[in-house]
Amino acid sequence: MLMIQRKLESVCRADLGAFPIVTLTGPRQSGKSTLLRCMLPDWQYVNLEDPSQHDFAVQDPKGFLRTYPDRVVFDEIQRAPKLLSYIQVEVDRDRRPGRFALTGSHNLLLLGTVSQSLAGRTSVRHLLPFSYAELASGLCALPTIEDQLFYGAYPLAINGLDAASAWLDSYIQTYIERDVRLIRNVGDLGQFRRFVRICAGRAGQILDLSSIGNDVGLTHNTVRDWVGVLEAGFIAFRLEPFYRNFSKRLIKSPKLFFYDTGVLCRLLGINSPPDLHFSPFRGAIFENWCVVECLKSFYNRGRQPGLYFWKDKAAEVDIVMEISAGKIAAFECKSSVTPPAFALKGPGYLVKVMREMEVSGSAIYAGTEKQLRNEGPVIPWAEFALYVANFL
Repeated sequence: MLMIQRKLESVCRADLGAFPIVTLTGPRQSGKSTLLRCMLPDWQYVNLEDPSQHDFAVQDPKGFLRTYPDRVVFDEIQRAPKLLSYIQVEVDRDRRPGRFALTGSHNLLLLGTVSQSLAGRTSVRHLLPFSYAELASGLCALPTIEDQLFYGAYPLAINGLDAASAWLDSYIQTYIERDVRLIRNVGDLGQFRRFVRICAGRAGQILDLSSIGNDVGLTHNTVRDWVGVLEAGFIAFRLEPFYRNFSKRLIKSPKLFFYDTGVLCRLLGINSPPDLHFSPFRGAIFENWCVVECLKSFYNRGRQPGLYFWKDKAAEVDIVMEISAGKIAAFECKSSVTPPAFALKGPGYLVKVMREMEVSGSAIYAGTEKQLRNEGPVIPWAEFALYVANFL
């Protein structure tokens, strides 16, 4: 299997020299265990999804930590959350940096437990599937935009494109039939499956809980809880609007996006790159990919994402990145290979209304040639991905 160096590695190595514990979260199969095995070849590795190890950790946590007292990776720690309290006691006894590494595939569930038990004792980092910049540094043949959108960026999908669709289908099935039950009892899995597909059809749109509930036959509160399940399992996330009291007309509801466009395409029933090319969802999938590339750029540098969108009655901007205090970058996403004349309308509007801030406006498109227009640059998708990976 092809090995590609992860950009988060340097951040994790620095954390090991500063914290007793390093916690690495992210979607299942995003490469967390592989990264830690490569970084820490001399450490012990304990998979808490192994029934015998799980039972040992749950039934005798003190004995478990006597067996694994130091320089150990506990994989899928959310399977034994009570173990964290015992790790806390052990770390308070000996706060040497670099004692434990934890991984977890559940986001909100894990972070809530970590914040209660290990505050001040651990760093928490997020590893998502490969960024385009990571692929560009490690692949001989770079993926096309169609491949990026259709296959996504999970390591196992990238390493075997011929079997990627089958792998993604299995990934979705495993998430719905196993992981969801570990997060919350959703009751009817068939109805939850329909809910997930309805959400896929709303990717890149303002999150309207009532509308989704009407389509699936669920209450507003149930939809809200189930969106939380998608977030906890690293399937989808909410992108909040950017506003600084500019206007009461601003939209203040979040948008919904998926962490991987390969998963998104499978949920939408898109079966091949040619199908994707002519799909009515292509624009939303392209925007989703651009947003996630920005998200990866923050996480891979160990930063909390300053990532938003802008929408009011006059204009909309797909991506607003907060680079530093008083400085933002605005991007509009266009999935065509020929960018339209109005591609920079939204970013140009933002430059005018945010006069007290430094705003750079650009458009991203699915072509290959950079264009320098009077209103700003129009950037090819690959150049955009490399830019956001390196400029933060």
